[in-house]
Amino acid sequence: QVQLVESGGGLVQAGGSLRLSCAASGSFFSINAMGWYRQAPGKQRELVATITSIGTTDYADSVKGRFTISRDNAKNTVYLQMNSLNPEDTAVYYCTASIRNSGRASWRNYWGQGTQVTVSS
Repeated sequence: QVQLVESGGGLVQAGGSLRLSCAASGSFFSINAMGWYRQAPGKQRELVATITSIGTTDYADSVKGRFTISRDNAKNTVYLQMNSLNPEDTAVYYCTASIRNSGRASWRNYWGQGTQVTVSS
């Protein structure tokens, strides 16, 4: 059973920084793209950043220049470094990964349980 476990959320003042981590565990064959989404109260879940298996990244316009996504393939872990945080970044952050369980299996998207990030003004 594949699991994605996030950590690193919390409460921070505006202008501060947080680093989120998400580790994939369980039995699987390989991981393709990984990413972070977020969902603020009363809003739809939105893409924050993605990273491919070879390190190509993409960001939402709202976080460009402030957030950095990275991954450690040896640890099956994706990170999100968040700088210059503002109250609009307050949300539950979810990691996602495209994983296949064998060389012949189809890719499947897995989600973490979410971690709360709260930015106070």
